[in-house]
Amino acid sequence: MGKKSQSTTTTYGNTTTKNPYATATTNNSGTTASFNAGTALDSVYNFVNNNINSLLDEYLNPSLNSTTNQAKLNQYTSTLGTEAVKNLENNIINPLSNRNMIRSSQATDLYNNLADTTTNSLASYINELLAESQNNTASMINNLLSAYMQGYDVISDMQNQSLQTSAGNATTTSSSNSSLGGNFSSGVSSSSGLVSVLGNLAKILANKSL
Repeated sequence: MGKKSQSTTTTYGNTTTKNPYATATTNNSGTTASFNAGTALDSVYNFVNNNINSLLDEYLNPSLNSTTNQAKLNQYTSTLGTEAVKNLENNIINPLSNRNMIRSSQATDLYNNLADTTTNSLASYINELLAESQNNTASMINNLLSAYMQGYDVISDMQNQSLQTSAGNATTTSSSNSSLGGNFSSGVSSSSGLVSVLGNLAKILANKSL
């Protein structure tokens, strides 16, 4: 008897799936997907990949050299110096001087003390500014990574859609192979013949012995 084996081949249909942000293509070699150039998710993807190292460095090593921090620092320094001197003169030195209650040496000491106070205030503000800068950078990184992962979800969804659509359009072909059992059959026949010959030989020998 013959033995049959069957093999099945599936060929996926060529499928292209699109949405406003991404395009996925499936063929028999697999599925690929990419962002549509110039879209928001494409821009976020490129920006994060190109700037994540510098953003992480900025987070770990906050600096006063950024444009924003320099502007804030200049504004604070200008306001601090002007307001501090104005308050000292209007609220302390001038009233005491008008009453002849302050000497020039005392006024000098007050200005010197004001300089120390201003320096301390400035140092405190710088520390606060750097801490705020680090928090702002961390928030920016989190927001960017969140948008980045939304892009990943879109790509993954597009791949699944494309693969499912292509699988629905797939064609399946089957082929069967028969292996003839000639050798096996002839072997059985030969064995039967041999049994018959041996049986006849046994009978002949039995008759001679009688």
